[in-house]
Amino acid sequence: MPLPDRGKGTHMILVTGATGMSGQKIVRELVQNGVSAKAVVRSARKATTAGLDKLAGIDLVECDMQDEKGLIPALEGVDRALLISSAGPDMRETQCRFIDACKAAGVGHVVKFSGAESGIGFDPAKFRFTRMHEEIEDHLEASGLAWTHLRPSQFMQVYLREAPTIARDQELRLPFGDTELSPVAIEDIARIACRLLRDGGHEGESLDVTGPEALTMHDVAERISAAIGRPVRYVPISSEERRQALLESGAPAGFVAAMEEQLQERLKRPKSRVHLGTHAAFGVRPTNFAEFARTYASTFSG
Repeated sequence: MPLPDRGKGTHMILVTGATGMSGQKIVRELVQNGVSAKAVVRSARKATTAGLDKLAGIDLVECDMQDEKGLIPALEGVDRALLISSAGPDMRETQCRFIDACKAAGVGHVVKFSGAESGIGFDPAKFRFTRMHEEIEDHLEASGLAWTHLRPSQFMQVYLREAPTIARDQELRLPFGDTELSPVAIEDIARIACRLLRDGGHEGESLDVTGPEALTMHDVAERISAAIGRPVRYVPISSEERRQALLESGAPAGFVAAMEEQLQERLKRPKSRVHLGTHAAFGVRPTNFAEFARTYASTFSG
C-alpha cells in the first residue's frame, strides 16, 4: 500500500514500547540511519533516563497504550506504526486496542512485533504469550489495515540475565538439558525493523527470524567462555529451581508460570530450526553467538 509522501521520500513512523529492550534498540537504529519517528513511552522520566530525549529526530510522546483518547494525538499523521508492548496478562487487550486506534486514525501500515519459537514442532497453544501473539496477529489481519508480522525467536540478550552467576561462579545455570535454541541478536532485529519501517513493503507477510545457529546450553557456555577468557560450564538445574530463582528476583507470579509453560514445551521439542530468510531479504548479516558474547564480554565478566 503506497503511503503519502511527506517530502524527500519520508513517511511518518511511530514506535511503541520505546523504552523497552527491543524498542530502544530499534529507535536508536532509526536515528543512526537518519530516520525520524515518534516514540510512544508510558513514562517520560524513564525515557529521559534512557537518553531517548536527546536523540535527534525522535519525537517523544508520553501515552498509555490503554488510553484510547491519549492515542488519538499520538497517531495523528502516522503512516506506519511498529507495535510493541510488554509481555503481561493484558498484552492482547492492549495491542488490540492500539490496532483499533490505528484503524480509526487512518494509519496505513502496522508492523506487529510478534514472536515465533524456534523449536521444531513447538505448539504455540501451550505457551500463553505465543498464543496471545497469534490472537493479536489474527485481530490485525482482520482489521483491514496493511500488516506485517515480525516474529523473532529467543533473543541472545536473555543470557545477560545470567551474567551475575557466570561472573561469580563461572556457571550457566538453566533448566534446558540438551535442548537446542536458535537465539537472535536484538541488534539484528533492530536493523531489520529499521529497514522495514523506512522502506515499507512486505505487507501481508509473517517474517520469522532466528539466529544463525541452533545451540545447546553447552554451546552457549563455550562461546561465553571463549569471549571472557575464563572457563564457563553449563549446569543443568530443575524447573523448580528456576521457578524459585525467578520469583526471588521479583518476577511476577503470572510471568513465572508462563515461563514454566514455555520450558515444558521446549523440553518436548529439543531440536531447533534456523531461519535466515528474513535477514537475507533485508540485507542484514546474522550475528552469531560468539560475536554477541564478545560484544558483551565485560557484562559476562562482571
